[in-house]
Amino acid sequence: MSNLLEKLNWRYATKKMDPSKPVPQEKVDAILEAIRLTATSSGLQPYDVFVVTNKALREDIVPHAWGQTQITDGSHLLVFAAWDNYTEERINAMFDLVNEERGFTNEGWEAYRQKLLAVYPPRDAKENYEHAARQAYIGLGTALIAAAEEGIDSTPMEGFDPEKVDEILGLKEKGLRSVILLPLGYRAEDGDWLVNLKKVRRAKEQFITELK
Repeated sequence: MSNLLEKLNWRYATKKMDPSKPVPQEKVDAILEAIRLTATSSGLQPYDVFVVTNKALREDIVPHAWGQTQITDGSHLLVFAAWDNYTEERINAMFDLVNEERGFTNEGWEAYRQKLLAVYPPRDAKENYEHAARQAYIGLGTALIAAAEEGIDSTPMEGFDPEKVDEILGLKEKGLRSVILLPLGYRAEDGDWLVNLKKVRRAKEQFITELK
């Protein structure tokens, strides 16, 4: 755990990345696997992760992301895209996958399936999307930790036009909406005003409350 905490102290939202240093594919794969294994509500995994290495696509995104050049200076851009709605088909697909992988049908699990089917699909699509988007943020948190563990720099980005990114990547046709961007790369040796500044967080006593 001490090594992980050192890694988390090392990481920061990198403002300038070195375009000459691509992230090795095995490190990207480790980060993606960590995201895949992370928790989601009811295990539904209601979001997809797009790995954009195509330079032209990333260049198209930059003007719609406040000109943040980490998108193109990093070697990989992860786009977390949430389901635009919960449907019977999507819910059933995940429950069927669990049954197939485990090799048996559980009565309690099937009852839970019916509970979700009764609650989620009838809800407003906006409410369902917002719920799915919150699950994507759990994946983002895992990605940030996994990237730090691999010694890879990253920058979570909410500052972008989701509709434009959806259009560029063809997400609407897939029933998805972009939630957050995460460029991966290596920090530049100079030109990043934040790199040498002290990490500042609220003191434990101000941040954590123990109720005994």
